[in-house]
Amino acid sequence: MIRLGERQELVIVKTVDFGVYLAVPGEEDQERVLLPAKQVPAGSALGDRLEVFVYRDSQDRMIATVREPKLEMGKAALLTVAQTGKYGAFLDWGLEKDLLLPFREQRGRVQQGDQVLVSLYIDKSMRLCATMNVYRNLRTDSPYNPGDKVVGRVYEISDNFGAFVAVDNQYSALIPKRELYGEAEPGMDVEARVVQVLEDGRLTLSIRDKAYLQMDKDAEKLLELLDSYEGALPFTDKAAPEVIRYETGMSKNEFKRAVGRLLKQGRIEITPKSIRRKG
Repeated sequence: MIRLGERQELVIVKTVDFGVYLAVPGEEDQERVLLPAKQVPAGSALGDRLEVFVYRDSQDRMIATVREPKLEMGKAALLTVAQTGKYGAFLDWGLEKDLLLPFREQRGRVQQGDQVLVSLYIDKSMRLCATMNVYRNLRTDSPYNPGDKVVGRVYEISDNFGAFVAVDNQYSALIPKRELYGEAEPGMDVEARVVQVLEDGRLTLSIRDKAYLQMDKDAEKLLELLDSYEGALPFTDKAAPEVIRYETGMSKNEFKRAVGRLLKQGRIEITPKSIRRKG
């Protein structure tokens, strides 16, 4: 069977003025697909085998190409939005016909020029389309180990689990909710540290440095926040965790460690209702 959305080796079973027809080796009398004349390698003849990619043309006819697309079935890739239309966005994937990303498969509306991480699927009409739900098509055989620094794209945020990330746009990873720090939203590229490689190969990440390094960063961030409040925060480390998270982006424990570091350095003082910068 000819496989839509994949590269495969097919055999030339018929030549015509406008190209050659290809079939699965051993199934020459069954399904066939056209490779247009402009795509046929010079010197090709009946019985030759060619590696091609199979998709659908602008008239929804199955067609073969020797060009290599930027995305294949079962994989994920970062593609550019060529234009938007009535049914969704159209992505440049290196072939003559742009790839449709339907509205229902988008995670937030995309605009022309955006780069989106997508996978392929076949819709009910047997057409190839793109989806931003890439989880099932991300690999679990990354070369990374705990402590390694990586770069990945956030493709989904879960209130329960955290931020789902595609490291190098291809490896499955999660930043647990407890490890989220600062802003993280779908479509954002983040730098992170590998905390753990799970048994199934998926990565657990943190966008925070190791504690002793992060404490210094948090302390500096707290000083900047104090300056923005003209030298005095209207709450202390006894405030509710929700207040501290909202105002500083830190957990209560992180905030308390930063306060402790600055107290030890003599750079702040604490009153019953505020934290004040000294000097």
